[in-house]
Parts: sequence; C-alpha cells; structure tokens
Amino acid sequence: MTRGAAGESLTAFELLLDIDRRCRLLAADLPLQETRLQSWSGIGFRLGGHCFVAPIGEVAEVLQAPRLSRIPGVKPWIAGVTNLRGRLLPVTDLCGFLGLEPAVTRKQRRVLVLDHEELFSGLLVDEVLGLQHFVLNSLELAPPSPLLDGVAPFVQGHFQREHCWGIFSPFALAQAPGFLDVAL
Repeated sequence: MTRGAAGESLTAFELLLDIDRRCRLLAADLPLQETRLQSWSGIGFRLGGHCFVAPIGEVAEVLQAPRLSRIPGVKPWIAGVTNLRGRLLPVTDLCGFLGLEPAVTRKQRRVLVLDHEELFSGLLVDEVLGLQHFVLNSLELAPPSPLLDGVAPFVQGHFQREHCWGIFSPFALAQAPGFLDVAL
C-alpha cells in the first residue's frame, strides 16, 4: 500500500490523482508546444515541364499508363480506352488536349483517374510526383506566372516551394465544354 504525504494510505484512484497532480506541476515548467500548422495535400504531377498538384479528393486513383485501344472518329488528344476492373475508362492525353508536347518518355507517364458525378475518365500526364504536402498559409490564390497556355481555366492558385506548384482542378477540367466534345 502506498502512503500519502501525511502518512495515510491511498486508494488506487487517489494514487492516480496524486500522480496526475505531480505531472501537471512538472509540465507547467515545460515550454508550450507550437500550434500545428494546417496542411494541404494533393497528387503532384508534371505536365509539359511544369509542376502541378491536384486536390487529393479530385483524383480517384493513379495508374501506370495502361495498354489503350484506339477509338476511331475522335479528336487526336483522346489516347484511347481501357478496361479498368470491368469499367471502360476513356483516357485523355492532357498534354494533347492543352496543345502541349509531352516532356518525358512514355515509361514515366501515368493516368490520373477522375470519377466525378457521371464522368469516369483518365488523364494521361507526363509523370506523377507522389503525394505532396504544403503549409496551408503558403497558398497563393493568384495563378502562377508564367502559366502554360490553355491551363489557366483549370488552375486555382499555387504553392511556392523548391519550385512553383500550380493547383490543377480535374473537376474544373471535367466541366469545360471542350473536354467532353471528343467527336471529330
């Protein structure tokens, strides 16, 4: 049995209360923890030599560039269609749609899958740079400068780190009138 300061015996609960009191006294001398900075996360990708990040909630998954079947009678920026777990996934070459030349070899190209409302589509990008985390208070709502031609309607601000990361919204792209106009 444990004895208190006056020599009386303490119950288990009283002992825990005493330990809590002593810990709080010792903790009072410790420096306060800094408040945790809020962060913003997204999927980083490269397009035409520039870095972009898509909000994590707007990308359903990331795939290696799959084997694609060509579709006759569509615009040249439609890369083709593939079967993804029983669903047909049309894949758009994002560089081609925006009028850019791909900047890297085909081996590094990836597909960002967009599953938004009625739209199920893939966006072929030059390279995926993984999950990127940014301090939220470093968000700049102005588009980055210089900005690639054709990308501006889909960029909703940027973060500055080792280089500029434009915030690219696949949902905004899905609502663009020309994106769904694929027939020749």
